[in-house]
Amino acid sequence: MARQTKLERWIDRQLRRNQSPRQAAVVIAVVTTSITLIAGLLMTVIDHHNFPSLGSGLWWAVQTVTTVGYGDHVPATVGGQLLAALVMLLGIGFITVITAAITSSFISRSRLEQPLTTDGMSVAEHLNRIDQQLERIEAALGKLQAP
Repeated sequence: MARQTKLERWIDRQLRRNQSPRQAAVVIAVVTTSITLIAGLLMTVIDHHNFPSLGSGLWWAVQTVTTVGYGDHVPATVGGQLLAALVMLLGIGFITVITAAITSSFISRSRLEQPLTTDGMSVAEHLNRIDQQLERIEAALGKLQAP
């Protein structure tokens, strides 16, 4: 089994605590909101000339995290551009990875919790058996119809 990264371990810990999709959505919302607030505040501090108010920094951060990017506020300093690059990577990559990991976890969990049929097989196994039976029936019918 491959070793997990720190991010994967953190996600696993969060998912153990948050058992429902609603709770997972709260985790995603908290992470996204935190990134946005911190980035908006930092941009106001780092590039104060182009982002003179907290409102302008937050507006830029929302545009950047959501990948809308109107371009009405852009960082001009190297520090601001580095922060922008980091926020873009976090907005596009990190949040997407968290969302995908949570979705994958819920899908895996639902597969493990699939109900069993009366003979003890999972629904997927039961459908596979039916499919094999249909293939045998079709093959037998094909032999009967052959001239």
